[in-house]
Amino acid sequence: MSSTTTATPRPIGTVLVTGGASGLGAAVVRAVQDAGGTAGVLDRQPVTTAPCVEVDLADSAAVPAAVEQLVALVGPPTAVVTAAGVDACGPLERIGTEEWERVVRVNLFGTVAVVRACLPHLLAVRGTVVTVASTLALRGAGDATAYCASKFGVRGFTQALAAELAGRVGVTLLVPGGMRTPFFDGRTEQYRPGPDADLADPAHTAAAVLAALRQPVGSEIRELLVMASGEASWP
Repeated sequence: MSSTTTATPRPIGTVLVTGGASGLGAAVVRAVQDAGGTAGVLDRQPVTTAPCVEVDLADSAAVPAAVEQLVALVGPPTAVVTAAGVDACGPLERIGTEEWERVVRVNLFGTVAVVRACLPHLLAVRGTVVTVASTLALRGAGDATAYCASKFGVRGFTQALAAELAGRVGVTLLVPGGMRTPFFDGRTEQYRPGPDADLADPAHTAAAVLAALRQPVGSEIRELLVMASGEASWP
């Protein structure tokens, strides 16, 4: 009886990572490299740990050229991980339109633009997409309307993409809890985790990403919830 599946784990190939300059993105870059793969970074900030093309993911029109520049540096991707993310905390009436919409442009539209640009390469090798949502893609929170809207959007986009690409490209939605990263830097005290908050090590979350990337052809992890044991935002 023939089967299209194989039990052989995939090698970690060439992975394009958005937001690879810091936080979860940087942890994914390190994990990919430690596993023998090649990482390339798309970020507003330059990095020295991997080949990088600087791009503002809020500008969807700039993404295709940036992806192709990065492909010229590291080769065609076998996977993409969309770890870039921003936030704008506060009541809706106090968040300016531009600031609010930038969150959606980076987190949602930037994710879509990068996946779209990488798709021809991924289709050629039956590669993998890992999008990064949040526990705030599962339930809303006050003073986080832009972030929740963007991450709910990432979740819906990813589920639809998985249905659309079934059997051609693996699609995984990563739902991480809070992590010890610079994501919370610069916020007022009320929007920062308290001193007793149980936050995950981003390296642990990155290890879960590698598990998705290593799935044998024909097998996919559709959703990954990864968080510290004491995470308060789930379930």
